[in-house]
Amino acid sequence: MADCCTNATCEIEKLQTRQSHTLKIVLGINAGMFIVEIVSGIMARSTALLADSLDMLGDALVYGVSLYVVKKNDFWKAMAALFKGLLMLVFGGCVLAEGVYKLLYPAIPSYETIGVIGLLALSANGVCFLLLRRHRSEDINMRSVWLCSRNDILANVLVLIAAAGVWMTASQWPDLLVGLGIATIFLRSAFFVIRDAWRMRMLHHKTRTLRIS
Repeated sequence: MADCCTNATCEIEKLQTRQSHTLKIVLGINAGMFIVEIVSGIMARSTALLADSLDMLGDALVYGVSLYVVKKNDFWKAMAALFKGLLMLVFGGCVLAEGVYKLLYPAIPSYETIGVIGLLALSANGVCFLLLRRHRSEDINMRSVWLCSRNDILANVLVLIAAAGVWMTASQWPDLLVGLGIATIFLRSAFFVIRDAWRMRMLHHKTRTLRIS
């Protein structure tokens, strides 16, 4: 009997197990941070924190879907990536809507809360980024979740900039502009994820058609 370590099927199963373990960890981190940020964002009246909390929720859903398809074939991974891209588009729209609301009903947020929670979120996403980095080249599913993690760190830095801006200007504008900036990151990332997923789906469809014919 061939040794398991030299068997291709065994290696694939080991890879999928490692991916699942990593996804479970980052799923827990993002779900917990979503609760922390949305409560803090409401209390601090911060558009930036609310936007980042939606980011955390979106990631938790993304990791959950990724965990489901980690042992599926390329078709299901492409469909999951497409779903994630569309989800990111929805959350980007939510941030834009929040920005419009703040324009109509201005409120100066608490820069202290924004700064503290922003640092906490940056630390959490830094851990997720390091965990996912080694999986980024394995398949489209893991690449898409790594892109989400990378963008999260950029969003956290923007939140900290918002905190400093609110402190220096005593206005809502830095917080509001950061919220719109996070929306831009969302929408840009969604475009790339949807593009890659659609290419993968079409390639899978073409390959399947050739096999049938």
